[in-house]
Amino acid sequence: MKKSIKPVKTEKPQNDAVEAVKDKTPSPVESRRKARLFQLSVGIMLAAFAVLTFLVITVPSFTIDLNISIALQLINNPVFFGLMTFISWVGFSPQSTIVTAVIIVTLFALGYRWESTVALVIAVIIPLLNFLIKTLVHRPRPGVDLIHVVNVLSDYSFPSGHVMFYTGFFGFVCFLTYILLKPFWLRTLLFIIFGSHIVLVGISRIYLGQHWASDVLGAYLVGGVCLIAGIHFYRWGKTRFFVHRKRLNKRFHKK
Repeated sequence: MKKSIKPVKTEKPQNDAVEAVKDKTPSPVESRRKARLFQLSVGIMLAAFAVLTFLVITVPSFTIDLNISIALQLINNPVFFGLMTFISWVGFSPQSTIVTAVIIVTLFALGYRWESTVALVIAVIIPLLNFLIKTLVHRPRPGVDLIHVVNVLSDYSFPSGHVMFYTGFFGFVCFLTYILLKPFWLRTLLFIIFGSHIVLVGISRIYLGQHWASDVLGAYLVGGVCLIAGIHFYRWGKTRFFVHRKRLNKRFHKK
């Protein structure tokens, strides 16, 4: 009697993710060029953030911050106000925790183990980093005597936690959407949803009077660094652990 051979179970989502990374893996020359570009972009963003942080610590207030806030708050439109309120509302607890958990759990349930792990790491590190910087800089929030403040917050202002998180975490979700999904209406929709939050959250934080423009700029800079580092960490782990494991599995099954 012939023994029946059981089919080997494979995780299609993980294989798709591995193939997506491999398909976009550049040549050695291209890798070196991208590595230099990566180092240069991170260096420029960190240098700009360091200069901005120094100015924020040494200069009590910027005239340009006040002018930008006043100019934005001249927009007296209920639809615009509702949009800005909603964009910021997503970033407050508990809704921010719920949205983050849903995204991470969905990735894990679909079989994207490494993707969900990196997303979790980013979701934990960014708030901790934001808290550390805010504590060190301890810049006060905009005062109600200078501009209109929708809701007065008690913590420090620089850099904006909303902008940092949206840029780092939602930016990583956009990256995963690009590499994991083929051109389709769903990918376009996800880009619009998460991309619009990243772009509009900076405006909303200024418009609602809870941050200065310099708070937002600093958050985009350090949030961008977190996003680049997160993508770099994702690719590093994917190519070393998952691609290597897939090759070992192929050799084992051949035997």
